[in-house]
Amino acid sequence: MPAVLNVYLFLFIFYFLDLAVGLGDLIYAVNCGGPRHVDSYGLEYDADPLEGRTGVASDYGRRDRIGRVAEQDQLLYQTERWSEDTFGYEVPIEQEGDYVLVLKFAEVYFSASNMKVFDVVLNSQHTVVQELDIYDKVGRSTAHDEIIPFTVRKGKLMVQGEVSTFHGVLAVDLIKGLHDNPKLCAMYVVRGSSDDLPDVPKLPPIPGMEPDEEEELSREKPDKARRTSGPKTPNPYDTDESSTMFPILMAIGVFLPTLFCLCRL
Repeated sequence: MPAVLNVYLFLFIFYFLDLAVGLGDLIYAVNCGGPRHVDSYGLEYDADPLEGRTGVASDYGRRDRIGRVAEQDQLLYQTERWSEDTFGYEVPIEQEGDYVLVLKFAEVYFSASNMKVFDVVLNSQHTVVQELDIYDKVGRSTAHDEIIPFTVRKGKLMVQGEVSTFHGVLAVDLIKGLHDNPKLCAMYVVRGSSDDLPDVPKLPPIPGMEPDEEEELSREKPDKARRTSGPKTPNPYDTDESSTMFPILMAIGVFLPTLFCLCRL
């Protein structure tokens, strides 16, 4: 009898521990360009609400096996929605608090860098992913996630150090750039900060690449459009020879009095 009680106690603790470190409250999840799907973590993705409204749904990626993800999660990266113009999804958010947005991508068409490059903008004001080149980051037919924490509080949206007015809807826009068309494979939003949600699924490292190398690839690229206001100001110390001449002058200053004294002797 005590053994049975121990089993029930273990199950009871495990159940509540799982709730404590779980994924948080799922607010929104959609399998872009594809049907409803439940992933290996139990997250339920709705079918794409943009079907028949904007962009193109594609399952071209089903020709390939997507790297870094389990069999059950292949579909999330094999289907996508792309558009010849900017498009996006609207996520209703009714409560204040901390949230995490996860965007899923895989390049299944191009086999070179700089062929598909685009931005991701929240509420038309916050560029949270700049110049995303999926192939450049992870290569072809390989999963790539962008994890973006944000906060909604007192009518304000706070993300990546920026603040704007918030009216209850998070608009996630994929911005048309100069290189091909924007796309998205899947996305979801959970309530809770990234620090409080250690179990927000992270993709495993790319085979043959150390985690710190992958992190380096994921860092934001510099703004190529940014220009300085004029020519680079020369360093005044580059042509200043005083630092070189000073020891010589000091030596001469010491040598001459010494020579004079010797001559007097």
